[in-house]
Amino acid sequence: MSRVSSLSSPFLLGFDEIERMLDRVAKAADGYPPYNIERIARDGNAPERLRITLAVAGFTRDQLDVTLEESQLVIRGRQQDDKSRQYLHRGIAARQFQRSFVLAEGMEVSGADLKNGLLSIDLVRPQPERIVRSIAITESDETE
Repeated sequence: MSRVSSLSSPFLLGFDEIERMLDRVAKAADGYPPYNIERIARDGNAPERLRITLAVAGFTRDQLDVTLEESQLVIRGRQQDDKSRQYLHRGIAARQFQRSFVLAEGMEVSGADLKNGLLSIDLVRPQPERIVRSIAITESDETE
């Protein structure tokens, strides 16, 4: 059975890449680790930005990896079981995760910070320079 896409209209041509991105986002529905996305207002010379904050308690900086892969921000966490420890109860699992965010064209990652078990990643969209260009008007000789 073929899947009917909302972008399959004959009037929407060339949207294959957007459809693939939407499929990737739909498949990344795992709820771990939990995260917030907040808008941080412009402050002085700093532009407005978005901040993604992931709850990564128990992960060290060396166990986290933040990469930009084409138009996707990918955050990976890798923990190894400590074989030297003997647990009487184990409620905190050593767990791996991968969380992906599809970024709009022009979005840039400005930095990442790990503090108190929260990984914060800031994103900015540089404002394009407003270019005003004067167009010369030529006068045509209408008597040909």
